[in-house]
Amino acid sequence: MRKRKKNQSSAAITWRSLMTLIIGLMVGMTVIILVAVSEQLLSEAQTNSTRIIESLKEVTIDDDDDWETWRHNSTLDTDSSYVHVRNARKDAKIKYYNSPDADDLLEITPVAMPFNDHLYYRPHFGFIYRRTGHARGIYYTLWLSMNSSIKLLMQVLKVTLVLLVLVLIISPFFVRWLTRRLTGSLATLSATTEQIATAANPSTMQLPVPAKPTEVADLATNFNNLLAMLNAREEQQKLFVMNAAHELRTPIATIKSHAQLIERRAAEHPEIVPKSVHYITEESRQMQQLIEELMQLSRADRMRLDLAAVNLSQLVPEFVGKVQNNFDRPIRLDVAADVWALTNVTAVQEILTNLITNAVKYSPADTPVTISLEQSAQTVQLTVADHGRGIPDAEKEQIFERFYRSADVRGSIPGTGLGLPIAAQLAELSQGKLTVADNPPTGSVFTLALQATDADSAEA
Repeated sequence: MRKRKKNQSSAAITWRSLMTLIIGLMVGMTVIILVAVSEQLLSEAQTNSTRIIESLKEVTIDDDDDWETWRHNSTLDTDSSYVHVRNARKDAKIKYYNSPDADDLLEITPVAMPFNDHLYYRPHFGFIYRRTGHARGIYYTLWLSMNSSIKLLMQVLKVTLVLLVLVLIISPFFVRWLTRRLTGSLATLSATTEQIATAANPSTMQLPVPAKPTEVADLATNFNNLLAMLNAREEQQKLFVMNAAHELRTPIATIKSHAQLIERRAAEHPEIVPKSVHYITEESRQMQQLIEELMQLSRADRMRLDLAAVNLSQLVPEFVGKVQNNFDRPIRLDVAADVWALTNVTAVQEILTNLITNAVKYSPADTPVTISLEQSAQTVQLTVADHGRGIPDAEKEQIFERFYRSADVRGSIPGTGLGLPIAAQLAELSQGKLTVADNPPTGSVFTLALQATDADSAEA
């Protein structure tokens, strides 16, 4: 038969743990109480027996008169204590004296208990406490009955057991109530999460945030934030796919229309062929650029950059010198000496390429592009400034969104709207930030802020 699997829910684990703890504590307390009471009773027996032995040692019992005098003056309770006197003196007339019932007690030798040298057990008499002493050749043996102490101990045991039973009866209800209080909100979150996972439109659903416990409330809040972020990312991906499809649809439609035009009319009007081929070539190039930038953006979303100390004062002039011939205008440099940043060489080059391309694309041909590098406090600022048409304040944040292009440039200036988002993503991967501001009287300034470092970090 298959063994039933133990419930491993938080409520079940908490219930079992608390019940184990309560039972362990109660059993431990019961043992401690019994041991403490037993020790106290044995201590009292030791005190009483010592007092009686000392009183016996103060007198000399040589004959019956001495024995009777001691018994008459003693406060000894003969119902619970037994005295045996052995007179070893040579001149003793009587060698042995026994208090009432002491003879019966000594008919059978009491059995010593292992946990206390003075404690014995005698059938019909129960537990007895033994104490000895001697003085002037006379030996005294005292036996104290522990029956009253045992009765008291049993009463304590009964009360303790009753309390233990009551606690064991009440504890499951209290523990169940407590576990429901502690884990009930978790169960609600689990059920809601399952509903969200199977819902047709999970983006509109959120977990309920309980008022307490605080940890569960924080968990629900953080999960809702994560859910909102995932929903936003999903919407962003849908928009990304839609925009990509839209951007690809236009050149495909153009290519298709010119291909059909050549197919239908090339034989009768051969003069249209070069023009249509030119359009097809340009649109193909635009599609190729879009696909390459889509792949670059996809790589940027997944990549993790290795950051190191980079000498930007050396890197920037060298890179600009290599790409200067690709642009139809001068690129001015204003680079401070010995500026180091914690970044990635390839990422900086990609960002500069996108920023310079944009600056050239959106500014007049007779205006220069200025690249500046400076350090302030713990931040390195690499800027690319142009003298173009500028960017309205309302669009300064939107230009870093994927596929965004201003209405006044869409269709008139070629582009995909992916260059700046790629640059911003690379800046974030470099633990930096890309921002834009106005460049009075006209134009824009893009600033890449990076963490400053020093040459020693590079050597390390």
